[in-house]
Amino acid sequence: MSKTHLFDLDGKIAFVSGASRGIGEAIAKLLAQQGAHVIVSSRKLDGCQAVADAIIAEGGKATAIACHIGEMQQISEVFAQIREQFGRLDILVNNAATNPQFCNVLDTDLGAFQKTLDVNIRGYYFMSIEGGKLMKANGGGSIINVASINGVTPGEFQGIYSVTKAAVISMTKVFAKECAQFGIRCNALLPGLTDTKFASALTSNDAILKLALQRIPLKRVADPSEMAGAVLYLASEASSYTTGVALNVDGGYLA
Repeated sequence: MSKTHLFDLDGKIAFVSGASRGIGEAIAKLLAQQGAHVIVSSRKLDGCQAVADAIIAEGGKATAIACHIGEMQQISEVFAQIREQFGRLDILVNNAATNPQFCNVLDTDLGAFQKTLDVNIRGYYFMSIEGGKLMKANGGGSIINVASINGVTPGEFQGIYSVTKAAVISMTKVFAKECAQFGIRCNALLPGLTDTKFASALTSNDAILKLALQRIPLKRVADPSEMAGAVLYLASEASSYTTGVALNVDGGYLA
């Protein structure tokens, strides 16, 4: 018996936003291990370059491109570069996100509110439109939106962040329905509490962490690499009949 090739990504071009660290870095490295040429992206080029260099050092294919998805001009520029350099896009992982405010909902700051919307909703939406157009031209592809369990059950003191993540789940279904005819699948990953710099406000506070672990049946925080396997499934032929799904990888939290 031969091994399955369901998870092979040979010859695929994949773009991962927010890939300089945490969950995005883990996703970029796994997709590269499976044969994809990964475009490693985040706001700052040096962080992306470090991840791309690590992938190349292990025999993988990677290119670092800076892009702040909260800036519409930068989205246009990055896709112009992808068209020119690669001529196609097979996998888009929208992972870059922001959560600038940790407070009671009544103390929401307008600036933080707008920034969160610009990145987490508008950024994902127009990245998906641009990626979708490229995929349509090449007969299909897979869009994966990194949402959050907060999109289902709001996180305390994370009001606007939770609202944007609920919007990402809805957006995923919109693109899944309207882009299926073009051979494009769109799914969402809903990470639970994961050991990243992004989640350090929760994981570095012993009292908050203890409270959180009481609600997680697996009784531990996830490693970023534990999110990457679900994304590989959604990016590959293994999930060829899966679209419009919100897949929670949360240690049982939502159960």
